[in-house]
Amino acid sequence: MNIQAAPFSKPVLFFIIPSLKGGGAERVIISLANYFNKNNFQSVLISLNNDVPAYEIDDDVKVFYLTDRQKSSFIYRLYHIAETFFKLIKLLRTQKPVYALSFITSANVWTGITCWLTRVPYIVSERTSPDRSVIRFNYLRKQLALSLYKRAEAVVVSAKGVEDCLLKDKDFKVLTNIVRITNAVTIFPLPSEEKVHHRRFILGVGRLAYVKGFDILIEAYAKSGLTDVDLIIVGDGEERANLVCQIFNLGLRERVLLPGSKNNLQDYYNQAEMFVLPSRNEGYPNALVEAMSFGCPSIAVDCNFGPSEIINNGKNGILVKRGSIIDLADAMHRLAGDEVLKTTLGNQARVISQTNHPDKILGEWETLIKKHIAATATAAQLTNSQPAL
Repeated sequence: MNIQAAPFSKPVLFFIIPSLKGGGAERVIISLANYFNKNNFQSVLISLNNDVPAYEIDDDVKVFYLTDRQKSSFIYRLYHIAETFFKLIKLLRTQKPVYALSFITSANVWTGITCWLTRVPYIVSERTSPDRSVIRFNYLRKQLALSLYKRAEAVVVSAKGVEDCLLKDKDFKVLTNIVRITNAVTIFPLPSEEKVHHRRFILGVGRLAYVKGFDILIEAYAKSGLTDVDLIIVGDGEERANLVCQIFNLGLRERVLLPGSKNNLQDYYNQAEMFVLPSRNEGYPNALVEAMSFGCPSIAVDCNFGPSEIINNGKNGILVKRGSIIDLADAMHRLAGDEVLKTTLGNQARVISQTNHPDKILGEWETLIKKHIAATATAAQLTNSQPAL
C-alpha cells in the first residue's frame, strides 16, 4: 500500500471497517462514503482486510486496504496487528482527516486507539448485538473499548435494542454519547420483466452464516407443507456446506435453492411470494427493509434486534416468536394461502420507502458529523485564542 500525502482541496473524512465484502454494515458505510464525497468532502474508505468490495464505490472515493490475512498462525497475527497499527497511524498523519467514522467493534477499537494517538476526532458505530461483541470481551479488552467509546464524539447505533443492550451492561451504562440512526432503504434499479425462477418462491437474503438462521428457515419450510412454492436463499458464506447437507437430508434438493449472491436482488424482491428473515440476532436488518420497500409481504423472527422496530405485527408484516420453528412454518403456510393478507401487508410495507428514504437517513448522518466538526473547530479556536501564561 503506497501512502502519500494527498493535497485534497476538500476536508477529508475517513470511513473505517474490517472488510468491504458483502454485508449490511459494508453497504451502509460505502453509501455514506459515496454520499459525503458528493457533498463537499473527500471520502477515504479504509478496509482493515484486503477483500473485494461487494458494492459499488464511486471513482473519486479513495480506498486503502491495510492487511492481507492469508495465514492465522500466532506470528502472522502479531505481524498483522503491527501492520494495521502503523499503516492506520500513517494514513491519519498523511491524509489529515477532519473526522473518522468506523463501523463494527474491531474497527471501532482500532479507530479509537489510533485517532486518540493522532488527536483526530472520531465516531464509532455498533451495528449488531453488543452481547456478541464488546460486552463479551474479557475485562481488559472491555475496559479499553469502554474508554475509547467514552472518548468518541458519538456512539451510533442502528436500533433502539442495540442502545438498550449497551446501557443495560454495568460498564457501558455510563455512556452519554449514544445516537440512534437507522439504516436507509437501498435504491435499486427498476425490476426487470425477466423471471428469476419458474415457480412461485419464498425468499431469504443474507450472508450464509449461523447467526442469520437459514437452517431455521429451511427446517420451517420443510414443516410448512408447502409443495407448490419453492424456497430461494440468496447469498454466500461459511455455512453453505452445512445448509447443502441439511437440504439433502430433508429431501429438498429440487425445492430449496442456494444460487449465491446476485446483482439483481430487486427482481427477487419484486417476484417473491414473501420474504422471510429467520435471524438469531440482528442490528437493523437491511434485507428486511429492502424487501418491504418492494411491497414484498414479510415474516421475521422476533430476534434481538431490529425486526420489532420495523414490523408492526399484523399491520405491515408478521413477527414470529423467537425459537419456534413451528410458529414460523405456520406463518409461512398461512401467508402463502391468503392473497388478501399478502396484499394488505405488502401495501403497508411500502411505507418504509418514505420513513427510511436515503435522503432522510443520510441527512441525519450529515447533521451529526457536521455538528461535531463545527464543535471541534470552535473548541480549537477557543484553545488557540487563550493567552499564554
